[in-house]
Amino acid sequence: MTSLQASPCAVGSSDSAASNFTTSYAGVVTFIAVAAEGSFARASDRLGVGRSAVSRSVQKLEANLGTRLFHRTTRVTSLTAEGELFYANCRPGVEQLAQALDNMRELRKGPPRGHLRVSSTVGFGRKIVATLLKGFRESYPEVHIDLVLDDKLNDFTQDGIDLSFRNGRLEDSQIIARQMIPMQMLVCASPAYARAHGLPGGIEDIADHRCINFRLASGRMYEWEFKVGGATRKLLPGALYTFNDADLVLQAVLDGQGIAQMAAYQVCDLLRSGALLACLAQHAPDDRGHYLCYQSRQHLPERMRVFIDYMAAGIRALDLSCAGDGPA
Repeated sequence: MTSLQASPCAVGSSDSAASNFTTSYAGVVTFIAVAAEGSFARASDRLGVGRSAVSRSVQKLEANLGTRLFHRTTRVTSLTAEGELFYANCRPGVEQLAQALDNMRELRKGPPRGHLRVSSTVGFGRKIVATLLKGFRESYPEVHIDLVLDDKLNDFTQDGIDLSFRNGRLEDSQIIARQMIPMQMLVCASPAYARAHGLPGGIEDIADHRCINFRLASGRMYEWEFKVGGATRKLLPGALYTFNDADLVLQAVLDGQGIAQMAAYQVCDLLRSGALLACLAQHAPDDRGHYLCYQSRQHLPERMRVFIDYMAAGIRALDLSCAGDGPA
């Protein structure tokens, strides 16, 4: 009796509880049903199993606990004193578990709701993802977004990330990656710079220009990439400035300080307005992309599903393909 009061739901030692968990849990659920119905027969109807199965399950639980839980007669089934104590302690836990299962079913069947933790690189997240969130929230008001902007690669498990926007080429084969749009990289300059210094007509001319470089979150310098004769060619030019912030690179180019290779999503509007000029578009790399990544396709929550679809449609509607804008 003392051990029952100290830990009413414990089944022996922690090792024996682990080994007998399936049997013990099934016995507890059956016990709760019999106690609630006041009858083995009615409990069997409620659980959808035979009366003999209900009786065996309760008997196994009583054997594990080493105590009798029910007084049984031909007319009445009632709880013993130990049974009443066990019922009072176990019932809230079983009901919470049943409620948790119901909540999960409602999440799958009801309107999308819940919390999403989304990561993105700083530049793409600020300019593209964040601008689409207002429309998403208007369409799905019960989904709450936690947007994390970080140029370092986040870990899904360690950082608690549900979805991650990633750029470039993906090397992790363990994740699911849905391409939103191709990622174009364009060499750009301001009209003022072009008037003063001209624009490179070929890759070999880049060395003659004032270049602005970007330092990645890893500390490594971003190498300019080009496609020449079907093969990738990388170049790290000498730099007038080096920044670890893509917006600072863009601002220096707008100020006429030099040329830089930048992602099209940063510069499309500026190219169309004439604030920037693009060159070497014929050598732009064509094997990069903007991806929305997640860990598994199985049992994907509806809030993740609608977010992925909404972002894919929204990003494509922005028309960020501008390799042909400006002079070649």
